[in-house]
This record gives sequence, structure tokens and C-alpha cells, in this order.
Amino acid sequence: MTVNAGPIPSDHWTQDPALGGGRIIGEACHFIDLLRFLAGEPIVEHLAVYLQQNGPRDNAIFTLGFLDGSIGSIHYLANGHKSLPKERLEVFCGGRALRLDNFRKLKGYGWPGFRKMNLWRQDKGQGACTAAFLQAVREGKPSPIPFDEIVEVSRVTMELAAAEGNR
Repeated sequence: MTVNAGPIPSDHWTQDPALGGGRIIGEACHFIDLLRFLAGEPIVEHLAVYLQQNGPRDNAIFTLGFLDGSIGSIHYLANGHKSLPKERLEVFCGGRALRLDNFRKLKGYGWPGFRKMNLWRQDKGQGACTAAFLQAVREGKPSPIPFDEIVEVSRVTMELAAAEGNR
């Protein structure tokens, strides 16, 4: 996952550890959660490497290792150019690949019967997630995202945010 997050001033509320938690806890957590969902397996190891700089720690690469041996990486960067698209996800598996640009354009490589799909507008799934949660509450069913998975992703996010990570 590559995120061209763009800069936010160090005095912005999101950068305040007490108010916004910083960009890793406040935003990068969603990409950790996305990779956890796609892998479908617990995160068993993780590593953070931060760009050494003065100011907010919002330029980092995270590597996640999953129980089944899958790996994921998140390049969360605030120092890119604004003309570069914000989010790109690439998935490689079984001799095939998928590339999702800005949650609007999906392109498949090596997938029989599938080449591409384009949406008119960006869809990150918040509406479907909320609808699934509300339906589970109404019907007395378990949460669509198991509580232990939420705790796992939260713990890993906080550990990555607290990691020294500078080499």
C-alpha cells in the first residue's frame, strides 16, 4: 500500500498526540486494518522504519508479517508531490496481481475473465461497513469485524507509532 498523504503542519490538531494521536494512529491505522483484512490472518510480526526528520513522524514504511507467511508493506509518506495520486494498493498472489488506484480504478493482471473496473467516484467502503454493522446490531448478530481483530490492529498500530524505527 502506498499512501501519498501530503503534509500537515506540526501544529495541526491531528499531529497533537493527545487530540489527534498523530498521523500513524489517526490515519495509517486504516491501511494496517485493510492489509489485515486482505490477508485474513493475524499479524505476527511488524517493523517500522521512519524517515529521520525534524517535526511530525509521518513518513514511514511499515512491514507486516501474517500468520500464513504473507507479507504486507505500507509506504505512508507525507513528503510526496500533490499531483501524485493519494492511494495505491497492489496485491500479488498466485502468479496474478491487482492494482487499485485511489479506490476508484481496479486493474487485474492474470485474472481470467477480469481486466478492469472503474467507479464514477471513490469508494473506501465506509458506507458498506456502517450498513453491515447496523444490520448486525439490528439482527443481534456478531460484529462484522471481530473484536479481537480490532484489538490486534489497534495494538499493532500503537506499537508501530511508538517504534523508534530510525536507522
